[in-house]
Amino acid sequence: MRFYQQEPTRENYWRGIILFGKNVASYKFALANALYDINSSGNELIRLEDLALPYSQHICRHLQGSPKQITSRSSTFLDACLQFNQGDITQEALINTTLRYGFANVIDKFHNVNRAEIDCRFYLDERKTEKSIRLTDNFFHLTESPQYKNIGKETEARWRLVESAWELNISQTLLDVHYDPETKGLYTAAKTRRKAITSCRASLNGYQKGKCFYCYAPIHIVSCTKDGLADVDHFIPWIARSLVPNIDGIWNLVLACQQCNRGVGGKFEKLPGIKLLERLHQRNEYFINSHLPLRETLIRQTGKTEFARKDFLSTAWNTVLTNMSFTTWAPQAAAEDNF
Repeated sequence: MRFYQQEPTRENYWRGIILFGKNVASYKFALANALYDINSSGNELIRLEDLALPYSQHICRHLQGSPKQITSRSSTFLDACLQFNQGDITQEALINTTLRYGFANVIDKFHNVNRAEIDCRFYLDERKTEKSIRLTDNFFHLTESPQYKNIGKETEARWRLVESAWELNISQTLLDVHYDPETKGLYTAAKTRRKAITSCRASLNGYQKGKCFYCYAPIHIVSCTKDGLADVDHFIPWIARSLVPNIDGIWNLVLACQQCNRGVGGKFEKLPGIKLLERLHQRNEYFINSHLPLRETLIRQTGKTEFARKDFLSTAWNTVLTNMSFTTWAPQAAAEDNF
């Protein structure tokens, strides 16, 4: 897959799993979160007995806000998580059910993307011999990456998006994801109901591989970082909203470093050049390939085919360039093109 083959780093392989893996249940996200939790132990051999509690607790936590965590009609494991939330079974009973049913498919399929296993394994399956999984050097190197703090936020954001699509029955009603400029968050609007989903920064960052959309400098979505939060920017400036439909749409939102967005020589209200428009199209196609629910939102906003989506972007860009007499802008690249 182009996303990680173009830049085959551990971070991008992991992001490929989270963003592009097929989802029929939320178990992959729960397993990823459990591995983040258990990483502090420093052990490479992780017994399923030790993994079961943090794994099931993440499912229990999400069930409290989103009861739809699987596309099938029933699940013994999810039933146990619901019963635990309701106080009907003990923690020990939850762990036992998790060991029996909760890991049935997720351990095997975690590394699968587009019906094939990626080339970078983060654990080995030793259930038959050790009743465990064994974390590889790839996982430990991942945890040492400057992007690791971002990746946890990205996982949670992706989970929120997927469960929201299931909850609103996207197979029958297309889910439309909107951006709220005040909260910097994403929300859905179904009939008369509006529901906040997740942070816009956390949702977009993985698709940009943790880099500024414009210059490729590393960016952060965790507020405690010394460089500050990445800015959520309108690729086609918001000032052109009278000329461009749905200018607040996901298709037009990117994450930028503060220098590119509002530093000396920054973009401000300038129109990015044609090469950056091509980059926006590629970023948006990553949304299309990640399926629920950003795929449906992008199709709704920009077109059913890749040709139509390219034409939409080109038309919007040319309309603004012609009618507002914008000068085009390009940044000083901080790294090579990796989209």
